[in-house]
Order: sequence, then structure tokens, then C-alpha cells
Amino acid sequence: MDENIVIKLKGLTKRYGYGDTESFALKDFDLTIKRGEFIMIMGPSGCGKTTLLNIIGLLDRATDGEYILNGEDVASISAARRAKLRAKKIGFIFQNFNLIEDLPIIENVALPLVYVGQPRTVRLKNASDALHRFHLGEREYYLPSQLSGGQQQRVAIARAIVGHPEIILADEPTGNLDSRSSNIVMEELKAIHEEGNTIIMVTHNPALTAYATRVINMLDGQIDTDIKTVSDQNLPQPISVKIKKKKQNKRRKK
Repeated sequence: MDENIVIKLKGLTKRYGYGDTESFALKDFDLTIKRGEFIMIMGPSGCGKTTLLNIIGLLDRATDGEYILNGEDVASISAARRAKLRAKKIGFIFQNFNLIEDLPIIENVALPLVYVGQPRTVRLKNASDALHRFHLGEREYYLPSQLSGGQQQRVAIARAIVGHPEIILADEPTGNLDSRSSNIVMEELKAIHEEGNTIIMVTHNPALTAYATRVINMLDGQIDTDIKTVSDQNLPQPISVKIKKKKQNKRRKK
């Protein structure tokens, strides 16, 4: 498989109920995602957007079909293996922030690092670095309730990237924000994408598609339209990939 492909879905189906009550959130869904894409997924309520995101994020399982993540078939792996992959490979940003109210924000941001086994002092150092990136360093020991909605979403983004995942999943990350806060959040996501991260974002706001390299419209559990706005060769690449390519080029020259 092409090493630039991070996700490949083939014939993915999510079915609920049986017989007369049977319904499909996804039906024979095919999708290939390359490293460095910023994909916006749109469509009416109930078309399968969030179900798709949950399956990609290993929070849910498909009823049928294949899901290949970085070359590994994850459709039927154990719960422990799914949790390990999720912790290492995927960061989540939710519409409702999903912060733990009685923990200071530095502890909220550090939570994903618990699952990859980092010591507490290392977790807090990495969480602090992530919060400083989003200009929230002076609020490290504030509780979520002491922050504005926009600030809470920036905390959620810091939490999503603290473990340096390859893939960021965002489910309506600006849905509860005013226009100013939405713009700040989208500019932060743009900066993360330019560093080579792959971002898959669900939104109802067509104005936000200006940030995307690809826009997918869903309808009835399937892709209705799929439009790329940036060619594959112009997608940003992670620093690790750039270094690898430089080494390969040097070997070829020798």
C-alpha cells in the first residue's frame, strides 16, 4: 500500500436493528485518506458523519467492511490494541470540549499521556508546553469553568495534540463558539495542519471549507460529492517524513 495513505476504508457498513427496523448509518462506504489532508465532512443531520468519525477514531466498530490504519487492519483487533492505537495515533476535539470540570486544565491536557505510560512529571511538562503554544500558560491551574468557550476549545486542541498524534479528528469544533472564537480555533487547526498533521473535521458551516484541502458531502451513509482543492503533491508533510526523504535523497546521490 502507498506509504502516504494513512486510512483506507472499504465497504464500511454500520447497521442498526434487524428486519423491518433495520437502518444504516453507513452503507458500503469507501474512502482513502492521505497523510497531510485536511478533510471537511459535511451533510445533513443523520447522514452518518459522526458515526464515521467514531469508527475512524476507534470509538466504535463497523458492522461490516475493512478499516486499514497505517497498513494495519483494525476492524477486528482486540479492545486493548484499539486503545493503544487510539492513544498513540489519534487526537480528538469535540464540540462540547469534554473537559473534566474538577481538574485544572493542565491535568486535562495531560490525560492522553497517561495511556501511553508517561511519568507524571513528563506529562505535566508536555501539557504545559502545549498550553503555552495556545497562549494559555498563565492559566494552567484554572478550572475549565473559569475559561471562556473559546479558551476551553483551545485547551481541547492542546489535549488533542499533546501526544503528537498523526491524525486529528474534530467533531463540530466551532459549533458552540462565536465567530471570533471560531476564527481563532480554525487558525490554530490550520497551523497544526501545516505541520503535516492529517485532520478530519465534521462541520455544518460551509464557510469553514476554505481551510480544507478536500471537502466531502455525505448523504444517507454514503459519499455524495468528494472535491479536492489541493493536489496530493502539495499536501504538507510531517518533519519526520521530510527528514526521511532527505536521507533517502542523500543515499541516492552517493
